[in-house]
Amino acid sequence: VQLQASGGGLVQPGGSLRLSCAASGSSFSIYDMAWYRQAPGKQRELVARITGGGRPSYEDSVKGRFTISRDNAKSTVYLQMNNLKPEDTAVYYCNTRRGVYDFWGQGTLVTVSS
Repeated sequence: VQLQASGGGLVQPGGSLRLSCAASGSSFSIYDMAWYRQAPGKQRELVARITGGGRPSYEDSVKGRFTISRDNAKSTVYLQMNNLKPEDTAVYYCNTRRGVYDFWGQGTLVTVSS
């Protein structure tokens, strides 16, 4: 499985960005997909996850601001980020698990600053 993330950039506080992650390989629709982030000097943390059936879940600090979604026809998962805050600044990674193996995208940098 290869994951290609895109969509990061510099945005002012209160702004929005949409991240995309395109997956290669078969059976995309049956697997959970997730977005993680890692801020400078901090551990990587789970931001949002969506099941193969489309059920989302979120880390508390992004609830009501971020929305994870998927387009199984395009084998792509999205993260819509609204009302961004400086503390959202991080490298964002998409992730999926196949059995005991984790697969990661290359990461896309999101910087929230005025």
